[in-house]
Amino acid sequence: MATTMQQRMLDAMLPADLAAEPERWQQRKSVRTRVRLVEAAIDCLVEEGYSGLTTQKVAERTGSSRGAMHHHFATRMDLAAAVVEHVFYRRMQAFLDDYLSAVAGARDEALFEISTEAYWRSVQTRDYAAYVELAVAARSDSDLERVFLPAAQRFDAVWISEMIESFPQWQARWETMKLVSDFVVTAHMGLMLNLPVIGAKRAALVRRLVARVVALLHAEAAAGILDLEENNPTGL
Repeated sequence: MATTMQQRMLDAMLPADLAAEPERWQQRKSVRTRVRLVEAAIDCLVEEGYSGLTTQKVAERTGSSRGAMHHHFATRMDLAAAVVEHVFYRRMQAFLDDYLSAVAGARDEALFEISTEAYWRSVQTRDYAAYVELAVAARSDSDLERVFLPAAQRFDAVWISEMIESFPQWQARWETMKLVSDFVVTAHMGLMLNLPVIGAKRAALVRRLVARVVALLHAEAAAGILDLEENNPTGL
């Protein structure tokens, strides 16, 4: 069963078409079809990149008619906007399920490695691969940027606002915790993109290094060596 924090975070990211359970059979069927189209769109992104995401290809993958496709997603950008919503929601859902399960009964000293490894597992997913394709494409496609960036900013805001409950070991070290989160997110994205080059063995060493740096930052914050809180915003 979801924790209050977990449910609150997921509710904040819930795609519009999943926000309420339709009462009528026809409405439920429509929602299932829409989700199936989004799933096929994610497959297009992962397998062919953003250039391979078209309404025609999604219709072909699902065996849907052009009319049915147009009913749910009249344009490619309508489809992309739905994919963005679903990808961010499912990234949040998968990480929370994994992390909260992993930390149950864990020792405090193991929490840093557990949390960083949970995040690493989250970047190995199909949804994260789709996210990367969207993030890269949004840099040069202004239409996509207009739907991607607000969703990305909302994801970040929800994550930041709830982290103190997810990671109580940071307690009042709010600014330091945000720094650590940014560090882990950035390091793991770079590691994932370079994995084919450096290989699994070196990647494992980098992940251990990331976990050690996180633990070190926590120790320095606790000892007053690193102070990024409101009274000292330039503590680095």
